[in-house]
Amino acid sequence: MTKINSDNIVNHIEDVFKRRGAESYLGEDVTMAQHMLQAAQCAEQSGADASLIVAALLHDIGHYKNEIPESVLAKGMNNFHEEAGANFLEDYFPTSVVEPIRQHVSAKRYLCSVKSDYFERLTQASIHTLNLQGGPMSKDEVKEFEKNIYLDDCIKLRYWDEEAKDSSKSHPQFSYFRPLVESLVQY
Repeated sequence: MTKINSDNIVNHIEDVFKRRGAESYLGEDVTMAQHMLQAAQCAEQSGADASLIVAALLHDIGHYKNEIPESVLAKGMNNFHEEAGANFLEDYFPTSVVEPIRQHVSAKRYLCSVKSDYFERLTQASIHTLNLQGGPMSKDEVKEFEKNIYLDDCIKLRYWDEEAKDSSKSHPQFSYFRPLVESLVQY
């Protein structure tokens, strides 16, 4: 396998989308690629900046990076995909891309604590993973999470994450977002 670096990171990510994108997305009706591409589309349609669109596109790449199969979650284990994805991407992308990815699970836990109607947005699969991920945040966790300077971006990404689960919705392919991804690679 070729060593990944700033010159080939986008090729590597695109290859992952091609090779693994058709895999199911944790019991949802969409594939992994559909989910991430729809999230990026939601971000773009909301007028998000480049960093947040790329964060939406790559937010679940940790499901690929750590090669933990979906069956692990079915067994009641958290695969910490948000941390795996952020750790993988932080060598190549700015914090404005990486931090919302790192916090998108925490953002779900946060929103379930502070927004009474947020839980109703969750699919059954998302409720299952919420329980594996620690459930709604405690008051102390909420206070700590609210100190994050990327809080607003983390919350936006979380809403797009829940919205991006429609198997009948059309979306652009990875190639559409590739120039944007390339523009944010750090050398």
